Amino acid sequence: MSGNRRPTIKTVAARAGVGRTTVSRVVNGSELVSADARARVLAAIKELNYVPNSVARGLVTNRTNAVALVIPESESRLGSEPFFAALIRGVSGALAESRTQLQLMLVRDQAERDQLTESVATRRVDGVLLVSVHAEDRLPGMLEEMGLPTVLAGRRDAGEQLSYVNSDNAGGAAQAVRHLLDRGRKRIATITGPQDMDVGRSRLAGWRAAHEEAGVPAAELLVEAGDFTEESGSRAMRSLLERAPDLDAVFAASDLMAVGALAELRRRKRRVPGDVAVVGFEDSVLARHTNPPLTTVRQPVEELGRTMARILTGITLNGAPRQQLTLPTELVVRESS
Repeated sequence: MSGNRRPTIKTVAARAGVGRTTVSRVVNGSELVSADARARVLAAIKELNYVPNSVARGLVTNRTNAVALVIPESESRLGSEPFFAALIRGVSGALAESRTQLQLMLVRDQAERDQLTESVATRRVDGVLLVSVHAEDRLPGMLEEMGLPTVLAGRRDAGEQLSYVNSDNAGGAAQAVRHLLDRGRKRIATITGPQDMDVGRSRLAGWRAAHEEAGVPAAELLVEAGDFTEESGSRAMRSLLERAPDLDAVFAASDLMAVGALAELRRRKRRVPGDVAVVGFEDSVLARHTNPPLTTVRQPVEELGRTMARILTGITLNGAPRQQLTLPTELVVRESS
């Protein structure tokens, strides 16, 4: 055999005089191999200096040692929102621990949805990590019907049946509003996330709950919807100022929307925090570089990604049961409030 050709499972099988499935069984520690065959395979592996790969293992385990991170968003959204970058870092770091490959799949149209369906149907991946889950999204149900282990970032609603890892969205939002109330703010507006997402509804619920705790009316006039983008934060801030020019604080349900709100406040010559205090949610890298630096609710996005990946590999490797976890958040106070 040439010194620069890497031995394959076929090479080992030929040298040992057995089939490739027998080699795979030996590699994976299966007991369904005779002592003689095992000895010959091990001798061939040693002689050839063979290093087993995921394909060889997959012949017996029906595993690909690959999982898909499915994000139903555009490339521009993926590149502009720090949340996705932090999540991917967490996921890839945890998967490296189990030597599981990560396939990133953007699902933006029906063709890409069909491609995902084909990958699932032909078992090219062992499981799916699903991000940006909307209430009417059919993907979670489809994956469940196909029997593919799935872990969500967030959840569809409070009755979610699939495994998920969530942040304490309602609690974090309530803490942000309590902070503003404690600073003497009276008219606290909110820029919400999409209301077809549990994360958007939960952060709005936290805004309302903090007002209720304090015995302060939560005026619906001070609620404006956004979609977690900077542009929507700017538009929402403009609309809020037109409807309620006397507002003195705003809780934005994401840092990016808070950045948009800050830009609109600068255009309107409103001082932050003198005239209007601003609080965001996430504690992304952006929060430390706004002017002024942004008070925000820190959610552990990398840890969220790591936890999702570990839950999924626990299911795919060891048959672990489904898990539903909520990670704590904390308020990080900076100069914007």
